[in-house]
Amino acid sequence: MTTQTTAPETPGAREADAPSGLLPLPERAARALALGGSALTALSTFLAWTWTAAFPGDLTVYGYPGGLQVLVLAGALLATLLALASYRPKGLRWLVPAGADPALRLATLATFATSWYTVLAISTRLGGLVNLEPGGFLVAVAALAALAGALALPFHRPAPDPADPDDTGWTKTRHGLAHTWATAKAAFTADTPRPVPALPSCAEILIIVGILALGLAVFTYGIGTEYDEQFTGFLITAGLGFAALGKAGLVAHAAQITARHRNTTLCGAFVAAALFPFTQTDDQYATLGVYILVFATVALGLNIVVGLAGLLDLGYVAFLGVGAYAAALVSGSPGSPFGVHVPFWAAVLAGAAASLVFGVLIGAPTLRLRGDYLAIVTLGFGEIFRITANNLDGTSGPDITNGSNGVSAIPDLDVLGFDFGARHHLGGFAIGRFANYFFLMLIITAVVVLVFRRSGDSRIGRAWVAIREDETAALAMGINGFRVKLTAFAVGACLAGLAGTVQAHVTYTVTPEQYLFAGPIPPNSAFLLAAVVLGGMGTISGPLIGAALLFLIPNKLQFLGDYQLFAFGVALILLMRFRPEGLIPNRRRRLEFHQDTPAPTHLTKAGA
Repeated sequence: MTTQTTAPETPGAREADAPSGLLPLPERAARALALGGSALTALSTFLAWTWTAAFPGDLTVYGYPGGLQVLVLAGALLATLLALASYRPKGLRWLVPAGADPALRLATLATFATSWYTVLAISTRLGGLVNLEPGGFLVAVAALAALAGALALPFHRPAPDPADPDDTGWTKTRHGLAHTWATAKAAFTADTPRPVPALPSCAEILIIVGILALGLAVFTYGIGTEYDEQFTGFLITAGLGFAALGKAGLVAHAAQITARHRNTTLCGAFVAAALFPFTQTDDQYATLGVYILVFATVALGLNIVVGLAGLLDLGYVAFLGVGAYAAALVSGSPGSPFGVHVPFWAAVLAGAAASLVFGVLIGAPTLRLRGDYLAIVTLGFGEIFRITANNLDGTSGPDITNGSNGVSAIPDLDVLGFDFGARHHLGGFAIGRFANYFFLMLIITAVVVLVFRRSGDSRIGRAWVAIREDETAALAMGINGFRVKLTAFAVGACLAGLAGTVQAHVTYTVTPEQYLFAGPIPPNSAFLLAAVVLGGMGTISGPLIGAALLFLIPNKLQFLGDYQLFAFGVALILLMRFRPEGLIPNRRRRLEFHQDTPAPTHLTKAGA
């Protein structure tokens, strides 16, 4: 009788065979579930989700997606590609240079959140689940299955902290909760960097063109959302989709490509922005476009003060108001006591010069302060400007600003016979009033970007960065701190006044209530500062993107009513928690907030 022997079990073999994801599924089954669920979700968008057209977006049609189905389809296609990349990492390495699994989790989460939000919105608005067609039930089940499969994929578990035998009660519970949070976070953040082969210059330029075209398409879709549920779904899909691309390594790879072709990227970005009015059939959304450019230009000027020089200015919107009032008073408005009508170039110079003078006058006595004290003084200046503009009404003071009524009936610009208030036709496209001002503001933005970039790369720009990093060390190295900070203050004020000259003509009226510290609608000092921090301090593209988001989102979230600022604040808190360096940070700030990131061989310039 022979005895059957069993091979000894190697240590760790049981752990290797066991599922290591958040859900107890084998890895092969989890990948199949994520891929199949994502593909089925994409197919479900071609079915009807409801039987009635009472829900906006026309989700009753078979054969092509509409409304929120388009967003679900985009998220499902991205999740399907990432699931295929996790199956074939060698063939699709270009798609996931940093690994597929963390990106797949975020992509399936985006699809799940958007699809379930749509299903719940249909049920809530129309009165129950009975209003769903089979496609609505199918997308709910398929999206949930795809997310479950992605969460069951293995990830790198964080090493647990050594247990302290003296810990009891709440201390052990706290350590357990912390470890659980670290485990869940690792499921979405773990990645394995992979080398990406270099591409020829022509191929990289084509990639830049594709990135800009995608950015223009996403911005045009977001600004053109027609109803509240569609914009909310857009925020969910775009936010989580961008995070998924970041975890896949595509955002970092794109940043490296654009950094190697900075001039091409900047020129291409302005060309893409100039194409925006041609994508609109009327002036409705071109209005938002020109206001976004005004807000973004002022935020970029504030980025010099806060992002480069490190000076916390809480009254920066006052410089925008100084430029707007100066231009309005000399542009032929009937409400102006001066009765002067100068050409636009003279009004631009007047607005920029007035803001520059005020910047020097305010900065000279206050810039010897630091930190919170400087912030309090600038906050006071912003309020003093608004109160003074209210009092210069001929009763409480001299008649200059017409008090709370402001300077009204500012005429449209007429530059070299081109009337900005009239409708023009260009290449078969009708260009309205706000589109005309959009192109003008785009030129102003290009000037501000040029000033920011050249000054950031100059000797004075390096001095600003030195003051921001350590003012004491900079003074010890021979930098004249007061002069350097005053220069930053003056340049930032001048750029804000430059944008204010265009804002005065776009809005027709300049009133003190437009220049508050905080309010529901930007521009104001609080939103300007948030745009700089949110986008990425010390960069060019960061404040531009941050300002666009901070202006667009409040305008689209007005249906929330009194809860608008609450929801907006929660979103900012979450973003600062998970990405404190901003959406488009430079390498210095990325290293400050992520010390575990390997240091680059060289640092980018201040305006990168």
